[in-house]
Amino acid sequence: MDQIKVTIAGPRGRMGKEAVQLVNDTEHFTLISVIDHKELPLGDVPVYGDIESCFQEEAPHVLIDLTTPEVGYHHTKTALQYGVRPVVGTTGFTTDELEELKELAQSKSLGCIIAPNFAIGAVLMMKFSQLAAKYFKDVEILELHHDQKLDAPSGTAVKTAEMIKEVREGKKQGHPDEKETIPGARGADVDGMHIHSVRLPGLLAHQQVMFGAEGQTLTIRHDSFNRGSFMSGVKVSVETVMKLDTLVYGLENILD
Repeated sequence: MDQIKVTIAGPRGRMGKEAVQLVNDTEHFTLISVIDHKELPLGDVPVYGDIESCFQEEAPHVLIDLTTPEVGYHHTKTALQYGVRPVVGTTGFTTDELEELKELAQSKSLGCIIAPNFAIGAVLMMKFSQLAAKYFKDVEILELHHDQKLDAPSGTAVKTAEMIKEVREGKKQGHPDEKETIPGARGADVDGMHIHSVRLPGLLAHQQVMFGAEGQTLTIRHDSFNRGSFMSGVKVSVETVMKLDTLVYGLENILD
């Protein structure tokens, strides 16, 4: 397999450290630079505080971005403008931002992968939930993350709801006269479904999708206990983005 030159944005974060290790451990990946707001040495890899300076001096094939929604959007757009293929694990992009990035990727004929969750098990959880939603119309999503996560609900929960909406007729769940005595008690409302976000220290990334019907319930759950669980999806995405000429949102769209 041809060597893939990689730049990582956010290399000192908890996910970023795992990505650096992944690239260093993968024979056909080469880490040529990193982008970090702290321009401190990181081994013998060049560190840049500005993404444009990085791309002007380096020539990566792929940018792995594991930063924040605002920074990630800027990085993704800049990468496409410089002919670099982004693999983005940052969540929280708006629909308008995703559409703009998709149009830019298509105009440049460049691959771009934005994945709300890189864990293969989480992707299967979403696909299984979409399958179940054909038969169970009443569903609630509970997502649980560490207390430093910036966006709520999580990108995985939003993506799960979007996938369920594709196969489920819209339905307002609960009693018709239901009333929240404390605003927000029933969570976010998406097409009649409810999404509940939990943020606590000790958690990492967890989600359960609960379906209910007469006399039965079905719960589909995924748990990530360490950030290494996401790296198999990052590896597949870096390899796959080299073959794409447009933006793909969601790891499920590149898995067989």
